[in-house]
Amino acid sequence: MNRLTTPWGDLDLDRFPERPRDTLRAWDAADEYLLRHLAGAEAEAGLDLSGTVAVVGDRWGALATALAPHRPVQITDSYLTQRATGANLLRNGIDAGAVRLLSARDTPPERIDVLLIRVPKSLSLLEDQLHRLAPALTPETVVVGAGKVTEIHTSTLRLFEQILGPTRTSLAVKKARLIFCAPAADRVRDRSAGRAAASPWPISYTVPEGAGAASGLSVTNHAGIFCAERLDIGTRFFLRNLPQRRGREHVVDLGCGNGVVGTAVAVANPEARLTFIDESFSAVASAEATFRKNVDTDNPVEFVVGDALATVAAGSADLVLSNPPFHSHQATTDATAWRMFTGSREALRPGGELWVVGNRHLGYHAKLRRLFGNCDVMASDPKFVVLRAVRR
Repeated sequence: MNRLTTPWGDLDLDRFPERPRDTLRAWDAADEYLLRHLAGAEAEAGLDLSGTVAVVGDRWGALATALAPHRPVQITDSYLTQRATGANLLRNGIDAGAVRLLSARDTPPERIDVLLIRVPKSLSLLEDQLHRLAPALTPETVVVGAGKVTEIHTSTLRLFEQILGPTRTSLAVKKARLIFCAPAADRVRDRSAGRAAASPWPISYTVPEGAGAASGLSVTNHAGIFCAERLDIGTRFFLRNLPQRRGREHVVDLGCGNGVVGTAVAVANPEARLTFIDESFSAVASAEATFRKNVDTDNPVEFVVGDALATVAAGSADLVLSNPPFHSHQATTDATAWRMFTGSREALRPGGELWVVGNRHLGYHAKLRRLFGNCDVMASDPKFVVLRAVRR
């Protein structure tokens, strides 16, 4: 846990799930810059925070927790962000009801008076967010974005300009920068009246040949999910080397993304019961759309927005399939993969198998041997490996 000093007081903050030895903070210089700007604008220019304040893309709830006295709406695509926000409110003695939690798939507020945006890594997610939020804005809405200098590009500013209105940036402070956007009257009014272009997301594509049972599947992708515009080469390699199994079994697509892996399993084995899990609301929505487009089965299927395998009963899974992420926002870390692996061991029945695809250099085989006592290389090429670990 770390202490963030804000213009309104100090806060004890942490990421979720908590990792006592983790040195990564629950905020960064961009969050600090934005909060200082808001406090200064409130004091000097009379910025009114009494209306609807929407905080979009808050990484770990630092912004929402700091602004809790103004009862903001937090909009995020991350289940872990929502959990972190709730935990941070609790540890600072703030009523959980002080922040209204909405997912990126929920309907935004009808009117937003102050819009604060942490610039996401994905331009497509920013594009979709701005399109979805624009009808709630007025020419008087204060719009401020924040990000590290490395996160704000010309293309970032162009999206604000094209979708909302005139845009400028601040000077850089501690390698962070603010974005100021003035919603143009004609654009926001046209959007609120339904006369402006809608978001181009979600999009669909057909999986090309050479992807095993996934070849020819129609895949739906909401904005912001990993490789939303095409099938990434790691997943393609995984699809070509999935286990060939038959019969009634429980298969978990862990970190499912658009659900193409689990859907391919369901196509190849119609008797399988699938569970799709991701911490991204948009990913799970994509997975469900992909599955429904391609699979006609009466077998039970679950779509879970959650924290790895926390909701899967111990010893209930026969097969877990995963392509773990090795980034958490801008930080490179194996914490998420480790959590997926430990959760898989708990969720699998004796004899159940975890299959993982990853870059060769990540060294997942060592982690799996440590956890499971075994690990086999099922396929490899110069860049990727597919590994299997069996619950003994």
